[in-house]
Amino acid sequence: MMTMVEGTSIDLGDPIPQEATTPEIQIETPEERYERLLHRARTEDLTEVSGIGCLYQSGIDRLGRPVVVFCGKWFPAQNVDLEKALLYLILLLDPIVKGDYVIAYFHTLTSSNNYPSLHWLRDVYSILPYKYKKNLKAFYIVHPTFWTKMMTWWFLTFMAPAIKAKVHQLPGVEHLYAAITRDQLEIPAYITEYDMATNGLHYFQPITQISSSDS
Repeated sequence: MMTMVEGTSIDLGDPIPQEATTPEIQIETPEERYERLLHRARTEDLTEVSGIGCLYQSGIDRLGRPVVVFCGKWFPAQNVDLEKALLYLILLLDPIVKGDYVIAYFHTLTSSNNYPSLHWLRDVYSILPYKYKKNLKAFYIVHPTFWTKMMTWWFLTFMAPAIKAKVHQLPGVEHLYAAITRDQLEIPAYITEYDMATNGLHYFQPITQISSSDS
């Protein structure tokens, strides 16, 4: 840059460059991310997932807690939009998890086409707020296989240790009746048919009395 002083030009060197302004990056908090997903769940069309019928609420258990049923055989993990599946999960569970609740997962007659990746399960677990884990009082896995037991152990040990003590592996449907009465458990016919073919009739007699300390 040149300037004139009493007829004499003086070289002042190159002009000092202006500092480039970098736009501020807004980091989304976990709470903000969940609220954004909840808003999407309430406004977007999720009939693609809700129409499958693999996830629904079925009555209450013996302590009056809502029971959420998940039928693994009906979940087309390889052919469904997993983002919409997550949104539907949030839409269904958000009002339920405000208080205590239980989940009954039926692994009956599932195949590899029904298994989502562990990476997706980890993402879902990290997205769901603390109230989902805190208020979950029991997670029943009915008709588990060796694969289920191994994957459950690995997931609970390394990804979700906070709920490890709440997970119960049950060999048959009738074991659930100790916690949930028959009239409160609505499940597809293929599950009861498989259960009878595998375990027979009346193979387990639940203890129906609940002590006052549990209520």
